[in-house]
Amino acid sequence: MSKPKQKQKARRMLVQALYSWDVGGTDLVNIEAEFHSDNDMSKVDVTLFHNILYGVPKNLAEIDGTYEPFLDRENKQLDPVSRAVLRLSSYEMLYTIDVPYKVVINEGVNLAKTYGPTDAYKFINGVLDKVAIEKRAVEVAANRRA
Repeated sequence: MSKPKQKQKARRMLVQALYSWDVGGTDLVNIEAEFHSDNDMSKVDVTLFHNILYGVPKNLAEIDGTYEPFLDRENKQLDPVSRAVLRLSSYEMLYTIDVPYKVVINEGVNLAKTYGPTDAYKFINGVLDKVAIEKRAVEVAANRRA
């Protein structure tokens, strides 16, 4: 299986895992153990899954602060799926610089289409676009010149 597919599967699981953590307050170790026992992790980028699952809560203030300026409502008013997608995508914008910002946005939009409420993907796209311009300015500028 290709690496991008393994990353996609990890991101899908991360939306669910971050949702569980946010809504249920479930312990991260238990969430991770549950995903490993309930899923065939051989087709998942487990390193990405682990790093983001623990990285989001560890850097929560910075991550939420990355996308919050671009929200049209309070963070706590977001539906939990959109918040999970924004946290996952913002984490990748900040900490996985090897993933192009366009891929981060595209993955976030696709996750919102799959798991989020109707039209949430449009909102997610707009917010992540602004995050990219702020956090990946050099990459965005280079891309626009190309």
